[in-house]
Amino acid sequence: MTTKVLHTESAPAAIGPYVQGVDLGNMVMTSGQIPLDPVTGECPSDIQQQALQSLKNVKAVVESSGLTVADIVKMTVFVKDLNQFAAINEVYGQFFDQHDVAHYPARSCVEVARLPKDVGIEIEAIALRK
Repeated sequence: MTTKVLHTESAPAAIGPYVQGVDLGNMVMTSGQIPLDPVTGECPSDIQQQALQSLKNVKAVVESSGLTVADIVKMTVFVKDLNQFAAINEVYGQFFDQHDVAHYPARSCVEVARLPKDVGIEIEAIALRK
């Protein structure tokens, strides 16, 4: 099996010894995407805007492999405050609805003590090439 490293300027560069994602041929796995704007490097303060930016960053990495949001089958969402789940969930649902996916991907949501750069959310995805 050949592994292709994914890199796109449309998502923030890795801030450590890892890559934005890998393409395994039939499967694409993204690294966790925090809500940094890839152009400015800034992070929104509002959790809904952070969720949207993280989703946009995941989308950019997935699209760099030639796949789309509709090919995402599993997502993991890491949040610092699970009390913000409803606000995050609203943005998450709207994001997938506007991409006309046939069904939402499977998802886990986990509260964590801390995230890189002290952001409020980080999202990773697995997409399948059909």
